[in-house]
Amino acid sequence: MSPKKKSFRNEWLPLLEELESIQKESRAMGGPDRVARLMHSRGKLDARQRIEALFDPGSFKEIGALASNTVGIPADAFVCGVGKINGRRAVAGAEDFSVLGGSIGGPGSSKRYRVAEIAMRERIPLVMMLEGAGHRMTDTGGGRAPQDLSAMADLKGHVPMVCMVMGASAGHGALAAPLSDFVIMTAYGSMFTGGPPLVKAALGEEVTKEELGGAKICTEIAGSAHNVAKDDDDAIAMARQYLSYLPQSREAPPPRREGADTGPRRIEELLDIIPPNDRKPYKMRKVIDLLVDEDSAFEFQPKYGRSLATVLAFMGGRAVAIVANDPMIGAGAVDSPAAIKAMDFLEMVGHFSLPVIFLADNPGVLAGTKAERSGILKWGGKMFHAERRLKNPKIHITMRKAFGFGMVTMAGLPFDGQSLSFSLPGVNMAAMPAVAGGKASRLDAKSQAAVEKEQRSGPYKQADRLGCDDVLDPRELRNGILWGLSLSEERASEAPEVPLTDVPR
Repeated sequence: MSPKKKSFRNEWLPLLEELESIQKESRAMGGPDRVARLMHSRGKLDARQRIEALFDPGSFKEIGALASNTVGIPADAFVCGVGKINGRRAVAGAEDFSVLGGSIGGPGSSKRYRVAEIAMRERIPLVMMLEGAGHRMTDTGGGRAPQDLSAMADLKGHVPMVCMVMGASAGHGALAAPLSDFVIMTAYGSMFTGGPPLVKAALGEEVTKEELGGAKICTEIAGSAHNVAKDDDDAIAMARQYLSYLPQSREAPPPRREGADTGPRRIEELLDIIPPNDRKPYKMRKVIDLLVDEDSAFEFQPKYGRSLATVLAFMGGRAVAIVANDPMIGAGAVDSPAAIKAMDFLEMVGHFSLPVIFLADNPGVLAGTKAERSGILKWGGKMFHAERRLKNPKIHITMRKAFGFGMVTMAGLPFDGQSLSFSLPGVNMAAMPAVAGGKASRLDAKSQAAVEKEQRSGPYKQADRLGCDDVLDPRELRNGILWGLSLSEERASEAPEVPLTDVPR
């Protein structure tokens, strides 16, 4: 008879029972009562539900779960780990408001650094979900430690970064938003450098969270957030959709989407939507919906800088970015908020090699005392600088009108690195609109008529001097864009201007 094999199972059992107990405590968050009262009763998901909803089912693996558990602060109020979004790897962290108001202690700060470090090393997107009070005042432990904000700043531009503000977010925690590429706020979200109690103590000003930094303030006035979601589920769906247009990192190729509507097609409806008279408005966003692959348009920051639309979409199955003047808002003139929005959008897509399509229909950058005091000259210049620095494929279309610096900001200069440059028939092009310019120059009626006629011949004179590559029938606009995209089909991704480096130790 063979000797009985020795087993260590009984020696392991106490250790495993202890581990299971500790893990259970770490997952308890603030306890059932606090989670129910602070989160579920207010129609919110708790931190762990948010993480599970973000990632594909069964793909999430937590890291740092036992941080601060020995001192009774489960996961140190920050749940984080790695999983898959739409089948692709990503890393994410969620503040747990049910534990000490989601405040940031030393271990929690290290976990934030850790997720940014993983995102950098593995070249995968980072998603942050915010609802917290900022730095934990009772955490007085100091000394030299990894700085999570530095890690996020170093990460920006290397991988896509998304931030969701799903409640009140203040101070240190809220700074994850401006360091991210895309910021979503729920309708009940708010963010600020210091909350109402701090504002009252420091300035004597009494203000509500909504008045200080609610979703309307941040997305329509300050521009510090991009899109509003009605609730947690909507915000998470929006984050997942946004990431579907972007590569995993600046080194990876942009994604493609297969479907029935990826080929050429003539769009007869454009003749019904776009009036040839450039003084009549039309809905540019409706034009975009018709141009792109079916049901693929996603507008970025729709409530800020509304005279200009920034859109992610697919065309011919290829992820693209679109920058378009909207003649329904101020005739499409570029004001400071529109220029700021376009600048940020172009810098973001510039990191990730998406082709950029410019649909120009504007009377120029906005003039007047209000515009000048808002810094239009500065922000218009910065928008042009962002456009000029693009290494991505660029396609320009002058829809009906483009004057002066407004033309310049929309990649309309001849030989500005466009893959192709088009114009529609009958466009009005010049240094400035003939009506205003003629009045400023005190032209007589005959001279005024001659100048207006000259501007109306803009596309053909441009084409004659190769200022544009072709003049298109509006119904062939999608097909012309697809042709332009095909020219860059074989283009390798540009090497990053700044070499990829690890997060500093």
